[in-house]
Amino acid sequence: MSAEPIEMALSLDDWTHPADAEDRAMLELCDGPTLDVGCGPGRLTEELSLRGHVVLGIDVTHEAVGHAVRRGGAAIRRDVFAPLPGEGRWLTALLADGNVGIGGDPVALLRRLRQVLDPRGRVVVELAGPGTEPRTGVATLSDGGAVAHTFPWCVVGVDDIHGLAVEAGLEATEVHRFGDRWCAVVEAVA
Repeated sequence: MSAEPIEMALSLDDWTHPADAEDRAMLELCDGPTLDVGCGPGRLTEELSLRGHVVLGIDVTHEAVGHAVRRGGAAIRRDVFAPLPGEGRWLTALLADGNVGIGGDPVALLRRLRQVLDPRGRVVVELAGPGTEPRTGVATLSDGGAVAHTFPWCVVGVDDIHGLAVEAGLEATEVHRFGDRWCAVVEAVA
């Protein structure tokens, strides 16, 4: 990662809208029971549930989980690196809205998700666009203007996902562009 640190300002308010066409296209890549990591206010947890998926949203803030539950989604306050319900049985882990940056170490996050997933499972990961320089730093999450949580964060571009996946013992098997958004499917090496 680059030596130039980032300071990201994230707001739960940015994700309270219903799932849009690009969200729905990305969710088509989710297969079976899905863990929505860093679910925020639950727009994708809600949409997956409406599609009939067994889905659980996890987030580190009470505020985000509260929003997700009020939308009707199943969500709990939990750090992805802590023990999780259903470990080893999830078929998809969803890292939308740049959540591959959670914890500031995408390789560690992908390795952790490999432990959480069924061996046949996949990670659907949204990424920054081509040419984005990888950077680490901190993110500050706010809810209605009030700071809810500060945590390590990084930005990962689509150009870097193949190398990061290999480092984590996985393989980026698909890359997709939906409008201005990029995502990849990362799976265990066969």
